[in-house]
Amino acid sequence: MVTAHDVRRIAQALPRTTEGIVRDSVRFRVGRIVYAALSPDETRMGFGYPKEERAGLVAAEPEKFLMPRDADLRYHWVRVRLAAIDEDELRELLTDAWRMVVSKRAAAAYDAAGQPASEE
Repeated sequence: MVTAHDVRRIAQALPRTTEGIVRDSVRFRVGRIVYAALSPDETRMGFGYPKEERAGLVAAEPEKFLMPRDADLRYHWVRVRLAAIDEDELRELLTDAWRMVVSKRAAAAYDAAGQPASEE
């Protein structure tokens, strides 16, 4: 099980990420584009995910993943229950969502430097 603290730690380690609060929800963004957000109660996380693949993801693991709220269906977005995933899966979800919003050059530089080691 991961916590909001784990989400913050991993997201803040990704280059160009900034954190902000919008309507009682912590958002992680690159520039103006949000790639992940915690629910106000910090039990779920929304994150960038290809629209055409999200129904399959939710159907395959409904105990973990949820479709976005109706207002967010137009976006490349899906939600996950934090209690249902481990840190490795969280890191993968956040990194993949981050890759959707950064330039190819920034992603390549991140890959060349290697992913940061896990910190406690």
